[in-house]
Parts: sequence; C-alpha cells; structure tokens
Amino acid sequence: MTSTPGSAGRTAATTPPPPETPHRVRRFSTGERLVHRATAVLMLLCVATAACLYVPGLAELVGRRGLVVTLHEWSGLLLPVPFLSGLASRAFRRDLRRLNRFGPHDRTWLRSALRRRHGPGQRPAGKFNAGQKLYAAWIAGAVLVMLGTGLLMWFTHLAPLVWRSGATFVHDWLALTIGVVLAGHIAKALGDPEARRGMRTGSVERPWARREHPLWDPDRD
Repeated sequence: MTSTPGSAGRTAATTPPPPETPHRVRRFSTGERLVHRATAVLMLLCVATAACLYVPGLAELVGRRGLVVTLHEWSGLLLPVPFLSGLASRAFRRDLRRLNRFGPHDRTWLRSALRRRHGPGQRPAGKFNAGQKLYAAWIAGAVLVMLGTGLLMWFTHLAPLVWRSGATFVHDWLALTIGVVLAGHIAKALGDPEARRGMRTGSVERPWARREHPLWDPDRD
C-alpha cells in the first residue's frame, strides 16, 4: 500500500504530542537531606526503644532489656549530632534562618489552617509554612528537654532524688507527646507525595511550589 503526498503530514498532525514533564526546582541540598534522614533514624530508634521499655507486651516480645536501654540512651545522646553537623552547610544555615522567622503571612496561614480554608491565597507561605516552623521549633525544644532529663536519669549522681523523680515524670510524658506529634508529622508527609519527593531527591515540581509555597522564589534561593 502506497502513501499519498501529504498523508504523513496529516497523520503527524493528528498524533497528540507527548505529555510535558513539569519543570522541577531545587528545594533541599544533599546536606539538608542527610541531616533529615539521620535525625529521623535516631528519633524513630528513640521512640521504638522507648515503646519496648514501657509497653509490657513489647518488652516481653523483644526481651534483651539491657540492649534496648543502651540503644535508647545512645540514640538519644546522638540526636543533636546531625543538626550540629548540618551547621557546616550554608544551605542548612539559610533554611534555619527561614524557620526562625515568623511573619504576618504565617499568622494568616495559621488562621486559615484552623478554619480549614484551602482557597487560593488563603494560606500564604514562603519556603516553609507556619505549621512547619512551629513543628521545627517545638521538636527542637522537646529534644533539648529530653536530652537534659535523660542525662539526669542516666547519671544518677548528678542530682538529688527529687530532681531525678521530676526528670523521669517530664521525660516519660514528653516522650508520649513526641510520639503523637511524630505520628502526625508522618501522616502529613504520607498525604503529600511531592513533599516527600522533595526531601528524597532534593527537587519538587514548580507548580507544586507555586501552589503550596507561593511566597517562595526558588530561582533566587
């Protein structure tokens, strides 16, 4: 079967073009992603070992309490290390400054989040939204409190009994709170595949960045 002149052109004209791949923009550096991963591993190890120490069913299932205690103590003691190492990264320090700034648009974001508003312009955010800033500040403070109370419980000669009893009370209840907050953090991440991809690969789709973080200009980052 022979083709007639122009048939190839008509066929090409009716063939739909391949879908375009959205342009991706850089969100996190390699150093930032390594800090996040190392912190996540140590935090999850702390939570898991704490559960094995305080939940009788898990304690019986796992056994080897001495090993679990050692893992819990050292994972907690090492928890600040990824953060301190990350200070060597300029990108990490720049994002820390962003997380520490709370402006009028962040208050607008919080009000909209509390009222469950999702329309365009309802939740203005820079590179980090107000929820992420509050989470970062809270978890940083919680880690310091857990580290201090944990040291009092570990080195019993550092303080009198009444101090150690208070430290144990604060440590146990704050650990439970951290577990709940971490569960919420993981649930939010599971609900946003592009945010997870940004932390995994370092880049996100430009349309996602414009929708979720409209005040962030990645081209000037």
